[in-house]
Amino acid sequence: MTQAFSFAVAQDFGTALLLGALLGLEREKRNVREGFGVAGLRSFVMLATLGATGGYLGVQLQQAWMLPATILAATGLVVAGYFAGLRVRPEQVGLTTELAALVTCLVGALATTGHREIAIGLGVVTATLLAYKQPLHAMVGRIGWDDVLVGLRLLLATFIVLPLLPDRAIDPWGAINLQKLWLLVLLISGLSLVGYIASRWLGPGRGIAVTATAGALASSTAVTLALTRQSRQEGAVPSQLAGGILLAWGVMFGRVLVAAAVVCPAMLPKLLPAFVAMASTSLLVGVLFLRAGRHAVVAEGVPIKNPFSLVAAGKFAALFALVQLLLKLGQEHLPQSGIHAVAALAGLTDVDAITLSMAERARLVAADTDLAVTAIVVACASNTLVKAGIAIGSGRGLGRLVALGTGLVCLAGFAALLVARVA
Repeated sequence: MTQAFSFAVAQDFGTALLLGALLGLEREKRNVREGFGVAGLRSFVMLATLGATGGYLGVQLQQAWMLPATILAATGLVVAGYFAGLRVRPEQVGLTTELAALVTCLVGALATTGHREIAIGLGVVTATLLAYKQPLHAMVGRIGWDDVLVGLRLLLATFIVLPLLPDRAIDPWGAINLQKLWLLVLLISGLSLVGYIASRWLGPGRGIAVTATAGALASSTAVTLALTRQSRQEGAVPSQLAGGILLAWGVMFGRVLVAAAVVCPAMLPKLLPAFVAMASTSLLVGVLFLRAGRHAVVAEGVPIKNPFSLVAAGKFAALFALVQLLLKLGQEHLPQSGIHAVAALAGLTDVDAITLSMAERARLVAADTDLAVTAIVVACASNTLVKAGIAIGSGRGLGRLVALGTGLVCLAGFAALLVARVA
């Protein structure tokens, strides 16, 4: 039994036609640019109309065969067009336009069968893939086989390893839950992978500011080490290198803030003052240093390796478990100062483990939120001092500038923490 034509039906057909026009316009522009094409604006609108009509009639007439028959007919037309174009331009072998045409027909059918939102999403994504052909090819050119393996490892760690881990404490103190532990490992690995991709996408030739900022998402310590090594090269500009280091630290503070907020959103208001102060100070001082050396030759980019590996993830998991255990024992046998000592020691090598541990503790015990905030600040300060020691150990002008920046960052963080406590 058919339904009366309504505004909703008009919306469905209108969506199908607009999506067909969107995809067809992109193909038409490319045909004009390349001087050849088997399908353009009108063809794609017709294909969208064909799919929309087939889907609508199949639903209204309750004839399930009508939509598959429509898609089969569209496939026949597309195949015929492909072979016709192949005879005219055999060097233009490719299936992008033909596949886009079939997607257009299917998107039109989705729009009139109760899935308009899905149709819009798929249509926009398809149009984006078609329009960004050159950037996508350039991106693929920068991806090495090692990067493909890293992606497979990440999928393996997420969809194979994670479901196999028990969702319960495995130690007598109830401190270590393997599944939650691995989830946090994936969180940090994901943030690091985002930083690596950003660094690869932007390229090392964009200057110290860009590469240091992007690289800091992967590892601010790696940025500090790389720029410190560059300070020994002939013609290195200390103010530029110090600016890059301070920018990387500012990004690190932001990364820690995001990680803590994901685990325990309730601690964000208390964590914001100190971390906004430290990040702002670090970024501001970094920019000032970079401006001081803006007329000099820009140093080479920071070499960042792909940060994700199962071995590295396993090491982080072991470190995180150790921190969790120390914090649990400290909670039972040590005063608050003991927790701060654990945080300072953990921060010497890595801030992520202690950040996630204390955020998890604050999530489970709301009364410990202040303690968790202070411990995270202590860990970040400890980690910053270690990185500062690396740079200061290089001597020359870089050490003095980084020492100045370190003092300002630590002062800003603890001052903001004290002001927040008093308020």
